[in-house]
Amino acid sequence: MSNLIEPLASKIRPKNLKEYIGQDHLVGEGKPLSQAIKTKHIFSFILWGPPGTGKTTIARIYSDAIDADFYELSAVSAGKDDIRTIIKNTENTTKPVVLFLDEIHRFNKAQQDYLLPFVERGKLTLIGATTENPSFEIIPPLLSRCRVFVLKELSPEEIEKIIVRATKVLKLKLDSESKDWLANFANGDARQAIGLIESTASLYGTLTIGNFKTALQSRFLRFDKQGEEHYNTISAFIKSMRASNPDAALYYLARLVDSGEDPIFIARRMVVFASEDVASPTALVVANAVFQACQQIGYPECRENLAAGAVYLAQAKKNRSAYESYLRALEDVQKFGNLPIPLNLRNAPTKLMKQLGYGKGYEAYTIEDLLPDQLKGKKYFH
Repeated sequence: MSNLIEPLASKIRPKNLKEYIGQDHLVGEGKPLSQAIKTKHIFSFILWGPPGTGKTTIARIYSDAIDADFYELSAVSAGKDDIRTIIKNTENTTKPVVLFLDEIHRFNKAQQDYLLPFVERGKLTLIGATTENPSFEIIPPLLSRCRVFVLKELSPEEIEKIIVRATKVLKLKLDSESKDWLANFANGDARQAIGLIESTASLYGTLTIGNFKTALQSRFLRFDKQGEEHYNTISAFIKSMRASNPDAALYYLARLVDSGEDPIFIARRMVVFASEDVASPTALVVANAVFQACQQIGYPECRENLAAGAVYLAQAKKNRSAYESYLRALEDVQKFGNLPIPLNLRNAPTKLMKQLGYGKGYEAYTIEDLLPDQLKGKKYFH
């Protein structure tokens, strides 16, 4: 008999959509994944979203619904041989074969190329899970054969429901104040809440805010570089550069590098930071140069590129006005939808369009308000 103790996350994992908490836009009544599961529709898809939002659970529920042979791999440690073994093991099966590939963005181009023909021929139904934008991380031929579903952070209310489920399984009580504290601490990540409950229960036997805080100081709760500490450290790195503190930025960069973090992941965050937070266009040039250097050189030499880029971005003058202006414009896009574009700004490739007034009166260097009529006078950029 095995001496392994089943983790709490496994004990409370939902077996069907009725038990599933969150992602109503995907698994609610009549929504795409709910319909796919209901109709047993077999197709490959990518689940893109923050950690601890239920990607693995969705994959398992879907696989059970279509009565598939389910294989789960982590792209951090898996390779071509693992794919080859799965294909060999399923040569004589009549069931669908589902491969759930966690952290799919960790598969390099060659590994994804190897996986592609099995997905194309239907030998494998691929479900990929990623916290990174699939457009940047997954090769176009593979991405084009998968639907992409975007998962959202869980709300505090949804986290609280998961907390209640976990405490019931452990047969432990949790007062409202402690439950609220834990739900906010989790920050949309169910794994953080479940992990802290499990660790605190193991260490102290009771669940209180004081015990939670003490347990957090224990090495018992340190996650690997794909868990909580990974996201906390990259957050601290970005916020240190935003605060123009090169010393803190270098410290958190050193922690990321020392943990074996992918330099491309760090460099990509620096490119985003340069666009969102820094006033000078030169910052984007520098960040892109660091990104390209990391691609071409890799560890250990690219540590120097990352360090130089981090110091430059930390010391650069900060200005988020362009990005914040874009967000204000986006609010109106989402609020008003596709408002009619003024006729003088429309393209007029045909005679009929010209007769209808498309492009009429257009001037390249005009001071006229070019926004749709409903938004005339609106100012986004200050």
